[in-house]
Amino acid sequence: MALPKWERKTRVFLCVFGLFLSVYALHVELSRESNPDYRAMCDLGESVSCSKVFTSRWGRGFGLVQFFVAADNPLNQPNSVLGIIFYTLQMGLGLSLSKKAAMLLVFFSWVSVAGSLYLASILAFVLGDFCMVCVSTYIVNFALLFTNIKRRRAIEGVKEKAG
Repeated sequence: MALPKWERKTRVFLCVFGLFLSVYALHVELSRESNPDYRAMCDLGESVSCSKVFTSRWGRGFGLVQFFVAADNPLNQPNSVLGIIFYTLQMGLGLSLSKKAAMLLVFFSWVSVAGSLYLASILAFVLGDFCMVCVSTYIVNFALLFTNIKRRRAIEGVKEKAG
């Protein structure tokens, strides 16, 4: 079974772009932690600052992990590390044409969209900031969800015809 070329190309583009955004976010956060005067390219003003967002308490473990473990615990990773894992997983699972992989892709995408909605609300209503990197990540996550739903439907349709 072969999926449409648009699906593979779209997945590769979205995952590579998501990885780029996540690696850049990690770079900004680590640079800012080691040098408080560091100014990222995405810091355009007081209320348009990605480094302000990445170094906030919500920039690690979605601001929730610290309630269960110490702030410096290895489980309390920057959200960007979770993004790197997510996009790598999306790319890897995307290589499989199995129904189980398609279901996992959709499930993980729904989790990422839920996380995006949560972080977007923190961004808008708590931090009062606009983060171009964050918003770009949210768009990538929604696009991956759409792509993964289309894939799951295509795989289920082929399996039903074959069965």
